[in-house]
Order: sequence, then C-alpha cells, then structure tokens
Amino acid sequence: MKHIKRIQPSTFVRLRPLAGVVALLVLNTLSALAQGTGFNSTDLKTGISNSLAVIMMFGFVLGIFSVIYGGFAIRRGDIDQGKMSIIGGAIIAAAPAVVFAFYKIFGLDSNSAVGVGNF
Repeated sequence: MKHIKRIQPSTFVRLRPLAGVVALLVLNTLSALAQGTGFNSTDLKTGISNSLAVIMMFGFVLGIFSVIYGGFAIRRGDIDQGKMSIIGGAIIAAAPAVVFAFYKIFGLDSNSAVGVGNF
C-alpha cells in the first residue's frame, strides 16, 4: 500500500503569493469583460487574420528548416529521408500561398480572414 505524503505547511506559505497573483488576474479579466464595449466582427476578423499570419510565419520557417535538413540528409548519404524532407518542407512552406490561391480562384478572398500579402 502506498503511503500518501501530506503537503507540509511551508508549501502553503509558498503558494500564497501565487494564489494572490491568480486572483488578481481573474479579477482584472472580469472587470475588462464587464466594460461591455460590444462585439465588432471587424475586430474578430483582424484578430483571426493576425493569428493566422503568425502561424503561417512559423510554418514557413519550419518548412525552410525541413528543406535544409533534407539537404544535409542527402549529403550524409540518406537519400530517401532527404528527398522526403525536401518535399515535405516545400509543401509546408508553400501551404499559405496555395490556400490563398484557392481563395482567389473560388472568389472567397473578399470575406476571408486568410491572406499572405499582395501578389
């Protein structure tokens, strides 16, 4: 049978400041929500667009690193792994441009939250 170790009183003393910080953050969040500035769909669309832009930037960098890794894998003799890394990296890096092209082709670009800049 396992012996359950009780939390020492000194641990509670250390957790008090953390509980105070959490309570402060919760109370500040509640006051911000209570201001009632209203819902604006333009702000939501801008927020989603900015979030997607950050995700696309990380994906682009990840794709470039994957292509570089594929080059190093081919150099050390692992041809199959290198080819797959290069192909996968190219797909990851080009995904935002491909999605934007599909939005343009199907006429969804005026109301979309996806964008990779002007072509």
